[in-house]
Amino acid sequence: MAKIARELTAIEVSRLTVPGHHAVGGVVGLYLYVNGVSARSWVLRLVVGDKRRHIGLGGYPTVTLAQAKDKARRIREEVANGHDPIHQRKVVISRIKAQQASAITFEKAAEGYLDSHGDAWRNAKHRAQWASSLATYAYPFFGKVLVRDISVEHVLTALKPIWKEKNETASRVRGRIESVLDWASARNYRSGDNPARWKGLLDKLLPAPSKIKVVEHHRALPIDEAPAFVASLRMQSGVSALALEFAILTAARSGEVRGARWEEIDMPAALWTVPKDRMKAGKEHRVPLNSQAMEILDAVKESDRSGLVFPAPRGGMLSDMTLTALMRRMKVDAVPHGFRSTFRDWVSERTNYPRELAEQALAHVIENKVEAAYRRGDVLEKRRAMMAGWGEFLSSPLAHLSRKCRDDA
Repeated sequence: MAKIARELTAIEVSRLTVPGHHAVGGVVGLYLYVNGVSARSWVLRLVVGDKRRHIGLGGYPTVTLAQAKDKARRIREEVANGHDPIHQRKVVISRIKAQQASAITFEKAAEGYLDSHGDAWRNAKHRAQWASSLATYAYPFFGKVLVRDISVEHVLTALKPIWKEKNETASRVRGRIESVLDWASARNYRSGDNPARWKGLLDKLLPAPSKIKVVEHHRALPIDEAPAFVASLRMQSGVSALALEFAILTAARSGEVRGARWEEIDMPAALWTVPKDRMKAGKEHRVPLNSQAMEILDAVKESDRSGLVFPAPRGGMLSDMTLTALMRRMKVDAVPHGFRSTFRDWVSERTNYPRELAEQALAHVIENKVEAAYRRGDVLEKRRAMMAGWGEFLSSPLAHLSRKCRDDA
Protein backbone atom coordinates (compact mmCIF):
# COMPACT_ATOMS: atom_id res chain seq x y z
CA MET A 1 0.00 0.00 0.00
CA ALA A 2 1.27 3.44 -0.90
CA LYS A 3 2.47 5.54 2.01
CA ILE A 4 0.07 8.38 2.84
CA ALA A 5 1.97 11.65 3.42
CA ARG A 6 0.98 14.15 6.07
CA GLU A 7 -1.46 16.66 4.59
CA LEU A 8 0.15 20.09 4.34
CA THR A 9 -1.66 23.38 4.62
CA ALA A 10 -1.60 26.07 1.97
CA ILE A 11 0.87 28.14 4.06
CA GLU A 12 3.17 25.14 4.50
CA VAL A 13 3.11 24.49 0.79
CA SER A 14 4.05 28.11 0.10
CA ARG A 15 7.16 27.62 2.24
CA LEU A 16 8.43 24.64 0.20
CA THR A 17 11.44 26.17 -1.53
CA VAL A 18 14.05 23.45 -1.15
CA PRO A 19 14.65 21.78 -4.52
CA GLY A 20 13.13 18.33 -4.71
CA HIS A 21 9.84 16.46 -4.81
CA HIS A 22 7.55 17.16 -1.84
CA ALA A 23 4.49 15.03 -1.07
CA VAL A 24 1.71 17.34 0.11
CA GLY A 25 -0.82 14.74 1.30
CA GLY A 26 -4.57 14.82 0.82
CA VAL A 27 -4.34 12.74 -2.37
CA VAL A 28 -2.01 9.77 -2.77
CA GLY A 29 0.81 10.56 -5.19
CA LEU A 30 0.36 14.34 -5.27
CA TYR A 31 3.70 16.16 -5.23
CA LEU A 32 5.01 19.68 -5.55
CA TYR A 33 8.17 19.64 -7.66
CA VAL A 34 10.56 22.44 -6.67
CA ASN A 35 13.34 23.47 -9.05
CA GLY A 36 13.88 26.86 -7.42
CA VAL A 37 11.83 29.55 -5.70
CA SER A 38 10.14 30.57 -8.97
CA ALA A 39 9.94 27.13 -10.58
CA ARG A 40 7.38 25.00 -8.77
CA SER A 41 4.77 22.72 -10.31
CA TRP A 42 2.24 20.03 -9.38
CA VAL A 43 2.75 16.40 -10.40
CA LEU A 44 0.55 13.38 -9.75
CA ARG A 45 2.47 10.10 -9.66
CA LEU A 46 0.49 6.90 -10.09
CA VAL A 47 0.44 3.53 -11.87
CA VAL A 48 -1.91 3.01 -14.80
CA GLY A 49 -2.12 -0.66 -15.66
CA ASP A 50 1.51 -1.71 -15.67
CA LYS A 51 2.88 1.74 -16.53
CA ARG A 52 4.06 4.39 -14.10
CA ARG A 53 2.76 7.81 -15.00
CA HIS A 54 3.85 11.29 -13.93
CA ILE A 55 1.05 13.68 -14.84
CA GLY A 56 1.60 17.43 -14.72
CA LEU A 57 -1.24 19.42 -13.14
CA GLY A 58 0.07 22.95 -13.68
CA GLY A 59 2.42 25.43 -12.04
CA TYR A 60 2.25 26.73 -8.51
CA PRO A 61 0.88 29.19 -7.35
CA THR A 62 -1.20 29.63 -10.53
CA VAL A 63 -2.79 26.31 -9.64
CA THR A 64 -3.52 26.42 -5.90
CA LEU A 65 -3.23 23.53 -3.50
CA ALA A 66 -7.01 23.02 -3.46
CA GLN A 67 -7.19 23.05 -7.26
CA ALA A 68 -4.31 20.58 -7.53
CA LYS A 69 -6.09 18.20 -5.17
CA ASP A 70 -9.32 18.43 -7.18
CA LYS A 71 -7.47 17.66 -10.43
CA ALA A 72 -5.61 14.77 -8.80
CA ARG A 73 -8.82 13.22 -7.46
CA ARG A 74 -10.57 13.45 -10.88
CA ILE A 75 -7.63 11.79 -12.60
CA ARG A 76 -7.51 8.96 -10.03
CA GLU A 77 -11.23 8.45 -10.56
CA GLU A 78 -10.71 8.23 -14.36
CA VAL A 79 -7.94 5.66 -13.84
CA ALA A 80 -10.18 3.66 -11.51
CA ASN A 81 -12.77 3.61 -14.33
CA GLY A 82 -10.23 2.14 -16.74
CA HIS A 83 -9.00 5.27 -18.55
CA ASP A 84 -5.41 6.30 -19.21
CA PRO A 85 -5.35 10.13 -19.00
CA ILE A 86 -2.00 10.47 -20.75
CA HIS A 87 -3.16 8.35 -23.69
CA GLN A 88 -6.37 10.38 -23.87
CA ARG A 89 -4.36 13.59 -23.89
CA LYS A 90 -2.20 12.29 -26.75
CA VAL A 91 -5.33 11.41 -28.71
CA VAL A 92 -6.75 14.89 -28.18
CA ILE A 93 -3.47 16.55 -29.17
CA SER A 94 -3.22 14.36 -32.26
CA ARG A 95 -6.79 15.27 -33.25
CA ILE A 96 -6.08 18.97 -32.78
CA LYS A 97 -2.93 18.76 -34.89
CA ALA A 98 -4.82 16.94 -37.62
CA GLN A 99 -7.52 19.60 -37.60
CA GLN A 100 -4.93 22.36 -37.73
CA ALA A 101 -3.17 20.67 -40.64
CA SER A 102 -6.42 20.49 -42.60
CA ALA A 103 -7.54 24.01 -41.70
CA ILE A 104 -6.44 25.93 -44.80
CA THR A 105 -8.15 28.96 -46.28
CA PHE A 106 -9.69 29.10 -49.74
CA GLU A 107 -6.83 31.33 -50.87
CA LYS A 108 -4.27 28.73 -49.76
CA ALA A 109 -6.29 26.00 -51.42
CA ALA A 110 -6.28 27.98 -54.68
CA GLU A 111 -2.50 28.32 -54.45
CA GLY A 112 -2.26 24.57 -53.89
CA TYR A 113 -4.44 23.90 -56.91
CA LEU A 114 -2.31 26.17 -59.10
CA ASP A 115 0.88 24.48 -57.94
CA SER A 116 -0.58 21.03 -58.58
CA HIS A 117 -1.75 21.93 -62.08
CA GLY A 118 1.21 24.05 -63.15
CA ASP A 119 1.68 22.11 -66.40
CA ALA A 120 -1.99 22.26 -67.40
CA TRP A 121 -1.80 25.82 -68.73
CA ARG A 122 -0.42 26.46 -72.19
CA ASN A 123 1.53 29.48 -71.01
CA ALA A 124 2.19 31.65 -67.96
CA LYS A 125 -0.33 34.26 -69.16
CA HIS A 126 -3.25 31.81 -68.89
CA ARG A 127 -2.18 30.75 -65.41
CA ALA A 128 -1.90 34.40 -64.36
CA GLN A 129 -5.39 35.12 -65.71
CA TRP A 130 -6.75 32.12 -63.80
CA ALA A 131 -5.21 33.32 -60.52
CA SER A 132 -6.10 36.97 -61.14
CA SER A 133 -9.80 36.23 -61.64
CA LEU A 134 -9.98 34.48 -58.25
CA ALA A 135 -8.05 37.29 -56.56
CA THR A 136 -10.47 39.85 -58.03
CA TYR A 137 -13.81 38.12 -57.70
CA ALA A 138 -13.50 35.41 -55.02
CA TYR A 139 -10.83 36.32 -52.45
CA PRO A 140 -12.55 39.54 -51.28
CA PHE A 141 -15.60 37.48 -50.25
CA PHE A 142 -14.14 34.26 -48.84
CA GLY A 143 -10.40 34.13 -49.50
CA LYS A 144 -9.64 34.00 -45.76
CA VAL A 145 -12.46 31.56 -44.93
CA LEU A 146 -11.40 27.99 -44.16
CA VAL A 147 -11.98 25.94 -47.27
CA ARG A 148 -13.91 23.34 -45.26
CA ASP A 149 -16.44 26.04 -44.32
CA ILE A 150 -17.15 27.40 -47.82
CA SER A 151 -20.89 27.21 -48.47
CA VAL A 152 -23.31 27.98 -51.28
CA GLU A 153 -23.94 31.38 -49.73
CA HIS A 154 -20.25 32.25 -49.94
CA VAL A 155 -20.18 31.35 -53.63
CA LEU A 156 -23.37 33.25 -54.40
CA THR A 157 -22.09 36.33 -52.59
CA ALA A 158 -19.15 36.43 -54.99
CA LEU A 159 -21.05 35.59 -58.18
CA LYS A 160 -24.28 37.57 -57.90
CA PRO A 161 -22.71 41.05 -58.36
CA ILE A 162 -21.20 40.04 -61.72
CA TRP A 163 -23.51 37.28 -62.95
CA LYS A 164 -25.58 39.49 -65.26
CA GLU A 165 -23.16 42.28 -66.17
CA LYS A 166 -20.09 40.08 -66.67
CA ASN A 167 -21.60 36.66 -67.22
CA GLU A 168 -18.74 35.16 -69.22
CA THR A 169 -16.26 36.19 -66.53
CA ALA A 170 -18.62 35.06 -63.76
CA SER A 171 -19.07 31.64 -65.39
CA ARG A 172 -15.31 31.18 -65.58
CA VAL A 173 -14.88 32.23 -61.95
CA ARG A 174 -17.58 29.77 -60.87
CA GLY A 175 -15.83 26.94 -62.69
CA ARG A 176 -12.51 27.87 -61.13
CA ILE A 177 -13.99 27.99 -57.62
CA GLU A 178 -15.48 24.56 -58.28
CA SER A 179 -12.08 23.21 -59.37
CA VAL A 180 -10.35 24.56 -56.25
CA LEU A 181 -13.00 23.03 -53.96
CA ASP A 182 -12.79 19.69 -55.79
CA TRP A 183 -9.03 19.74 -55.24
CA ALA A 184 -9.57 20.53 -51.54
CA SER A 185 -11.97 17.59 -51.21
CA ALA A 186 -9.47 15.25 -52.87
CA ARG A 187 -6.85 16.41 -50.38
CA ASN A 188 -9.27 15.88 -47.44
CA TYR A 189 -9.36 19.58 -46.60
CA ARG A 190 -13.14 19.55 -46.88
CA SER A 191 -16.00 17.08 -47.23
CA GLY A 192 -19.50 17.07 -48.64
CA ASP A 193 -20.92 18.37 -51.91
CA ASN A 194 -19.22 21.07 -53.92
CA PRO A 195 -21.14 24.35 -53.32
CA ALA A 196 -19.91 25.80 -56.62
CA ARG A 197 -21.19 23.05 -58.90
CA TRP A 198 -23.61 24.21 -61.58
CA LYS A 199 -25.78 21.24 -62.48
CA GLY A 200 -28.28 20.41 -59.80
CA LEU A 201 -27.32 23.29 -57.53
CA LEU A 202 -26.40 26.75 -58.80
CA ASP A 203 -28.49 26.23 -61.93
CA LYS A 204 -31.47 26.35 -59.56
CA LEU A 205 -30.32 29.59 -57.97
CA LEU A 206 -28.91 31.62 -60.89
CA PRO A 207 -30.26 32.25 -64.40
CA ALA A 208 -28.61 30.19 -67.11
CA PRO A 209 -25.83 32.07 -68.96
CA SER A 210 -27.58 31.44 -72.28
CA LYS A 211 -30.61 33.38 -71.00
CA ILE A 212 -28.76 36.53 -70.01
CA LYS A 213 -25.50 36.53 -71.96
CA VAL A 214 -25.30 39.20 -74.62
CA VAL A 215 -23.50 37.69 -77.60
CA GLU A 216 -21.21 40.26 -79.15
CA HIS A 217 -19.97 39.03 -82.50
CA HIS A 218 -16.70 40.24 -83.90
CA ARG A 219 -17.45 42.96 -86.44
CA ALA A 220 -16.75 41.56 -89.91
CA LEU A 221 -16.71 42.99 -93.42
CA PRO A 222 -19.34 41.76 -95.88
CA ILE A 223 -17.92 39.31 -98.41
CA ASP A 224 -18.01 41.69 -101.36
CA GLU A 225 -16.14 44.40 -99.47
CA ALA A 226 -13.19 42.17 -98.61
CA PRO A 227 -11.27 42.45 -101.94
CA ALA A 228 -11.49 46.26 -101.88
CA PHE A 229 -10.23 46.31 -98.30
CA VAL A 230 -7.29 44.08 -99.20
CA ALA A 231 -6.50 46.42 -102.10
CA SER A 232 -6.51 49.36 -99.69
CA LEU A 233 -4.47 47.40 -97.16
CA ARG A 234 -1.77 46.79 -99.75
CA MET A 235 -1.34 50.55 -100.02
CA GLN A 236 -0.30 50.66 -96.36
CA SER A 237 3.34 50.36 -95.36
CA GLY A 238 4.85 48.61 -92.39
CA VAL A 239 5.00 45.16 -90.88
CA SER A 240 1.56 45.46 -89.27
CA ALA A 241 -0.08 45.76 -92.70
CA LEU A 242 1.75 42.66 -93.91
CA ALA A 243 0.82 40.75 -90.77
CA LEU A 244 -2.86 41.69 -91.12
CA GLU A 245 -2.94 40.67 -94.78
CA PHE A 246 -1.24 37.37 -93.92
CA ALA A 247 -3.87 36.76 -91.21
CA ILE A 248 -6.68 37.43 -93.69
CA LEU A 249 -5.17 35.16 -96.37
CA THR A 250 -4.69 32.29 -93.92
CA ALA A 251 -7.93 32.83 -91.89
CA ALA A 252 -5.73 32.61 -88.81
CA ARG A 253 -6.15 34.28 -85.44
CA SER A 254 -4.21 37.47 -84.76
CA GLY A 255 -2.16 35.89 -81.96
CA GLU A 256 -1.13 32.97 -84.15
CA VAL A 257 0.16 35.35 -86.83
CA ARG A 258 1.84 37.80 -84.47
CA GLY A 259 3.68 34.92 -82.80
CA ALA A 260 4.58 33.11 -86.04
CA ARG A 261 8.23 32.02 -86.23
CA TRP A 262 10.35 31.07 -89.20
CA GLU A 263 10.97 27.54 -87.91
CA GLU A 264 7.22 26.97 -88.27
CA ILE A 265 7.32 27.82 -91.98
CA ASP A 266 8.19 25.24 -94.64
CA MET A 267 8.75 27.46 -97.69
CA PRO A 268 9.30 24.64 -100.27
CA ALA A 269 6.09 22.92 -99.12
CA ALA A 270 4.16 26.22 -98.75
CA LEU A 271 3.10 25.08 -95.29
CA TRP A 272 2.83 26.78 -91.91
CA THR A 273 2.67 24.48 -88.88
CA VAL A 274 1.48 26.24 -85.73
CA PRO A 275 2.55 24.30 -82.61
CA LYS A 276 -0.12 23.22 -80.15
CA ASP A 277 1.10 25.52 -77.38
CA ARG A 278 0.17 28.53 -79.54
CA MET A 279 -3.24 27.24 -80.58
CA LYS A 280 -6.47 28.00 -78.73
CA ALA A 281 -7.55 24.36 -78.86
CA GLY A 282 -4.12 23.14 -77.73
CA LYS A 283 -3.67 21.07 -80.91
CA GLU A 284 -1.09 21.47 -83.70
CA HIS A 285 -2.56 23.17 -86.76
CA ARG A 286 -1.23 22.98 -90.33
CA VAL A 287 -2.02 25.87 -92.65
CA PRO A 288 -1.57 25.49 -96.44
CA LEU A 289 -0.18 28.76 -97.77
CA ASN A 290 -1.64 30.20 -100.96
CA SER A 291 0.53 32.11 -103.43
CA GLN A 292 -0.48 35.49 -101.98
CA ALA A 293 0.64 34.45 -98.47
CA MET A 294 3.91 33.15 -99.92
CA GLU A 295 4.53 36.54 -101.57
CA ILE A 296 4.28 38.20 -98.17
CA LEU A 297 6.74 35.72 -96.66
CA ASP A 298 9.15 36.39 -99.52
CA ALA A 299 8.89 40.11 -98.76
CA VAL A 300 9.72 39.76 -95.06
CA LYS A 301 12.01 36.70 -95.17
CA GLU A 302 14.87 36.85 -92.69
CA SER A 303 14.22 40.49 -91.88
CA ASP A 304 14.63 39.92 -88.14
CA ARG A 305 17.12 37.85 -86.14
CA SER A 306 14.64 37.10 -83.34
CA GLY A 307 13.01 34.42 -85.47
CA LEU A 308 9.64 36.16 -85.63
CA VAL A 309 8.07 36.42 -89.06
CA PHE A 310 6.38 39.74 -88.24
CA PRO A 311 8.50 41.44 -85.55
CA ALA A 312 7.54 44.76 -84.01
CA PRO A 313 9.61 47.73 -85.21
CA ARG A 314 11.32 47.97 -81.82
CA GLY A 315 11.76 44.22 -81.44
CA GLY A 316 9.64 41.44 -80.02
CA MET A 317 6.07 40.56 -80.94
CA LEU A 318 3.56 43.01 -82.28
CA SER A 319 1.04 43.93 -79.59
CA ASP A 320 -2.48 42.57 -79.69
CA MET A 321 -3.80 46.05 -80.53
CA THR A 322 -1.47 46.71 -83.44
CA LEU A 323 -3.67 45.23 -86.16
CA THR A 324 -6.85 46.70 -84.67
CA ALA A 325 -5.23 50.15 -84.56
CA LEU A 326 -4.29 49.80 -88.22
CA MET A 327 -7.89 49.08 -89.19
CA ARG A 328 -9.08 52.05 -87.15
CA ARG A 329 -6.68 54.34 -89.00
CA MET A 330 -8.10 52.96 -92.24
CA LYS A 331 -11.59 53.90 -90.91
CA VAL A 332 -12.98 50.38 -91.32
CA ASP A 333 -15.85 49.33 -89.05
CA ALA A 334 -14.52 45.82 -88.41
CA VAL A 335 -11.89 44.01 -86.37
CA PRO A 336 -9.10 41.65 -87.52
CA HIS A 337 -10.80 38.59 -86.03
CA GLY A 338 -13.90 39.39 -88.07
CA PHE A 339 -12.14 38.31 -91.28
CA ARG A 340 -12.44 34.72 -90.05
CA SER A 341 -16.21 35.22 -90.22
CA THR A 342 -15.87 36.78 -93.67
CA PHE A 343 -13.90 33.73 -94.79
CA ARG A 344 -16.53 31.42 -93.30
CA ASP A 345 -19.29 33.29 -95.13
CA TRP A 346 -17.34 33.13 -98.39
CA VAL A 347 -16.95 29.34 -98.11
CA SER A 348 -20.65 28.91 -97.34
CA GLU A 349 -22.13 31.33 -99.88
CA ARG A 350 -19.64 31.45 -102.76
CA THR A 351 -18.15 27.93 -102.93
CA ASN A 352 -19.16 24.28 -102.84
CA TYR A 353 -16.65 23.34 -100.18
CA PRO A 354 -18.26 21.51 -97.22
CA ARG A 355 -18.77 23.23 -93.89
CA GLU A 356 -16.37 20.80 -92.19
CA LEU A 357 -13.53 21.94 -94.45
CA ALA A 358 -13.99 25.55 -93.39
CA GLU A 359 -14.15 24.55 -89.73
CA GLN A 360 -10.88 22.66 -90.15
CA ALA A 361 -9.27 25.70 -91.77
CA LEU A 362 -10.40 27.86 -88.85
CA ALA A 363 -9.02 25.30 -86.35
CA HIS A 364 -12.37 25.14 -84.58
CA VAL A 365 -12.91 22.47 -81.94
CA ILE A 366 -15.29 19.75 -83.11
CA GLU A 367 -18.20 19.79 -80.66
CA ASN A 368 -19.59 16.44 -81.81
CA LYS A 369 -17.48 13.84 -79.98
CA VAL A 370 -18.38 11.05 -82.40
CA GLU A 371 -17.37 13.18 -85.39
CA ALA A 372 -14.16 14.19 -83.62
CA ALA A 373 -13.29 10.56 -82.89
CA TYR A 374 -13.60 9.57 -86.55
CA ARG A 375 -11.82 12.58 -88.04
CA ARG A 376 -8.20 11.44 -88.08
CA GLY A 377 -6.57 13.69 -90.67
CA ASP A 378 -6.66 17.41 -91.37
CA VAL A 379 -7.61 17.13 -95.11
CA LEU A 380 -4.65 19.34 -95.91
CA GLU A 381 -4.68 19.05 -99.69
CA LYS A 382 -8.41 19.72 -99.94
CA ARG A 383 -7.91 22.78 -97.78
CA ARG A 384 -5.01 23.88 -99.97
CA ALA A 385 -7.35 24.20 -102.96
CA MET A 386 -9.89 26.08 -100.83
CA MET A 387 -7.30 28.54 -99.51
CA ALA A 388 -6.00 29.09 -103.05
CA GLY A 389 -9.51 30.06 -104.08
CA TRP A 390 -9.77 32.42 -101.09
CA GLY A 391 -6.53 34.13 -102.06
CA GLU A 392 -7.71 34.56 -105.66
CA PHE A 393 -11.04 36.00 -104.51
CA LEU A 394 -9.29 38.60 -102.35
CA SER A 395 -6.80 39.50 -105.08
CA SER A 396 -8.92 41.34 -107.61
CA PRO A 397 -7.12 43.26 -110.42
CA LEU A 398 -7.41 46.37 -108.24
CA ALA A 399 -5.69 44.56 -105.39
CA HIS A 400 -2.85 43.44 -107.64
CA LEU A 401 -2.39 46.99 -108.86
CA SER A 402 -2.29 48.29 -105.29
CA ARG A 403 0.42 45.79 -104.36
CA LYS A 404 2.48 46.92 -107.36
CA CYS A 405 2.07 50.57 -106.36
CA ARG A 406 3.26 49.80 -102.84
CA ASP A 407 6.24 47.82 -104.11
CA ASP A 408 7.23 50.65 -106.46
CA ALA A 409 6.92 53.32 -103.74
